[in-house]
Amino acid sequence: MRNEIRGTLELTLAMVLSGTLGVFVVESGASPFEVVFFRCLFGAVALGAYSLLRGFFTGHGFTPRKLGLAALGGVFIVFNWVFLFEAYRATSISLATVVYHTQPFFLVLLGALFLRERISGAKIGWLVLAFLGLVLVSGVRPGDTASLAGLGYALAAAVLYALATFVTKRITGVRPHLIALVQVVVGMPLLLPFVEFGGVGGGGWGWLVGLGFIHTGLMYVLMYAAYAKLPTAKIAVLAFTYPAVAMGVDWAVYGHHIGLVQALGVPLIVLASLKVTLVRAAAPAPRTAAHAPEAASPAATRAA
Repeated sequence: MRNEIRGTLELTLAMVLSGTLGVFVVESGASPFEVVFFRCLFGAVALGAYSLLRGFFTGHGFTPRKLGLAALGGVFIVFNWVFLFEAYRATSISLATVVYHTQPFFLVLLGALFLRERISGAKIGWLVLAFLGLVLVSGVRPGDTASLAGLGYALAAAVLYALATFVTKRITGVRPHLIALVQVVVGMPLLLPFVEFGGVGGGGWGWLVGLGFIHTGLMYVLMYAAYAKLPTAKIAVLAFTYPAVAMGVDWAVYGHHIGLVQALGVPLIVLASLKVTLVRAAAPAPRTAAHAPEAASPAATRAA
């Protein structure tokens, strides 16, 4: 029981940190490509140092195939971050975060498409409910191209996250810290052509360093430690601390809040996402070493 309490505290703290990520992105003043590049850079330093200190590089478990899958997942995860951070700029942290949590539904569709997994009537019902919630929470009016673009960016980020999770689930026998390290290392050369090193102001560097060391290093370590101590159902529930904190922070810092009609859509997406995640978690699945369940948003790979 003490172990589970510690895991609960670790995952709750990780999700609270995740909920503050949007502020770090916005306050950095950098473009989404620059934000993700420096998140990868500083995150690689943090994860690499932690893995080295813990001796994770010894008997790492990578094979050429596993390394290739981790790298492919890295391509998906870094561009998932780019689209999510672009959604913050086009709409708001609150709206982008809620829409981003449609990820589990895209994972269900990927399973049906590539693994021929059957989509039950119950899952279809939850998908329809989530779509209804998405329509309500979007609050997009005719001619409101900025909000429509933000909605599209957030949905693209959700699809890419689902692809990253789908690929990463195929990697067994490798610590998730090392998988995440490969993914952020892959992100640096991918994004380098889009980076203007003179484009980050003096105050922006502190926020970018925080994204790497706090939201990629510390947060991942807390999440992976918690996953080993908690049942999947509890992980799925605690994962929704992330959007709750993100919406609260967006309101407190920027005065952004969703309207009444939009608020009606939030519980529909949350409930449907939770139900779909728990159904998938209950199904038999390949075992992995300290694998991060789908429920925990940022990451097998991370979240954001």
